[in-house]
Amino acid sequence: MPSLLAVNRVHGLLPTPKGGETAIDKRPVAGPVGVGPLGLEGDRQMDTRHHGGPDKALYAYAAEDARSWSAELGREVAPGLFGENLTTQGLDVTHALIGEQWRIGEGEGAVVVEVTMPRIPCATFQRRMEEERWVRRFTLHGAPGAYLRVVRPGVLTAGMPVAVVRRPAHGATVLDAFDRDAPVAMQALLDAAAAGELDLADAMRVHAERVAARRFRGVPMG
Repeated sequence: MPSLLAVNRVHGLLPTPKGGETAIDKRPVAGPVGVGPLGLEGDRQMDTRHHGGPDKALYAYAAEDARSWSAELGREVAPGLFGENLTTQGLDVTHALIGEQWRIGEGEGAVVVEVTMPRIPCATFQRRMEEERWVRRFTLHGAPGAYLRVVRPGVLTAGMPVAVVRRPAHGATVLDAFDRDAPVAMQALLDAAAAGELDLADAMRVHAERVAARRFRGVPMG
């Protein structure tokens, strides 16, 4: 059964070249951590224009994808290295559907989260990894991880079971949403949102509209 391998929150703030700070340095937490609409208790997001908020309350990355990167990079990709809050195991995050919901834990106290959009790599991530052309490599690799909205708050602990409890019918995945040439999938996502099947995050809607419009410009469909 899929499970939560690690719960990661900010270990310390790191300086940025322009004199700011970043909270990308996430590391595993021992013991329970509360989670609410804006993410983990004790965590921080410094660049609130691009990170955080209800639609990006948590960032999840699959341990299987991290292991693939470990093999490619020749070094360990430990939980939290990519800045993720949740490291999952046995869950296909890349092919999760936008609007898909996961239950983490069991019983009435279980946390419920919803997949909202893929993670887009940035210069901060590039500096964190210290790998040449990292943003391009991460993009081409096609395993971006997923941002999550907290539907039901509660407490998270490493080792908790994770179950997919809702899968919309539109079929548009995290990978489709990461792709800049998937107009059919993005139109399906927009249609589902218009029909009330999911609450589409603003940033995801803007991207979907931009990509879906390519269907009408003679651009080959992906």
